[in-house]
Amino acid sequence: MNSSISSTLGSIYLGLIVDFRVKRAACLIQRINMEKSVGSLQEQALKRKERLKALRSKQLQGREQDDGEPENKKTAFEEETEEKHKELKLRNYTPEDEELKERQIPKAKPASVEDKVKDQLEAANPEPIIEEVDLANLAPRKPDWDLKRDVAKKLEKLERRTQRAIAELIRERLRGSEEELAAAVGAVGPDQGDSD
Repeated sequence: MNSSISSTLGSIYLGLIVDFRVKRAACLIQRINMEKSVGSLQEQALKRKERLKALRSKQLQGREQDDGEPENKKTAFEEETEEKHKELKLRNYTPEDEELKERQIPKAKPASVEDKVKDQLEAANPEPIIEEVDLANLAPRKPDWDLKRDVAKKLEKLERRTQRAIAELIRERLRGSEEELAAAVGAVGPDQGDSD
């Protein structure tokens, strides 16, 4: 008996050792795969950096040479800025040079705003309405008037539900009384009903 127990324990022990070694091998394989993927990601990042450097160098060479044109030629951006400077608009400055006097902008006359102001004043002063004055609004109110006003909607809902519940209870009682009446009529036999 002891030998059978020891043999079963030995087989269980060997099974556990085998399972442990299999799991450990699987973990090692998984770790190796992760290291390979990390290595490939690093390689991809390096390749991407090299491509970006190559593109930058091509762009810089293209700007310097600009397809055989001379290097002293101005870029489009520089030409636009010079044109902007040529179109000076002198609003607040009175130039002394004759050339600049031609560019001077005549002083703007302010637009009349009288009509706009009149319309705004008329809109701001509405006519007093005497018809809307109500004595209930002028009379002092109880301290809890705002609470009653806020709860009124909820009370309306509750009132409707209460009415429905009352109607349902009445219907149930009527059904119950009809059943009792039918039971009473059914209890009276044909012999007992008429004594004549």
